[in-house]
Amino acid sequence: MLVPDTLQGAVMLSVIDFFLSFIVIAGIGLVLAAFPYLGRLVKVEDKDLIED
Repeated sequence: MLVPDTLQGAVMLSVIDFFLSFIVIAGIGLVLAAFPYLGRLVKVEDKDLIED
């Protein structure tokens, strides 16, 4: 699918870019939201960090 080099093509690219930015931002949000759950899976206690 080629986008024409006209005003209509520029508007089409802007609309596509607008919606894709929401998808990227939502993906970043999902990754950031997963960090607390990952932290619970690999919980490290202070006693595990202290060496004798």
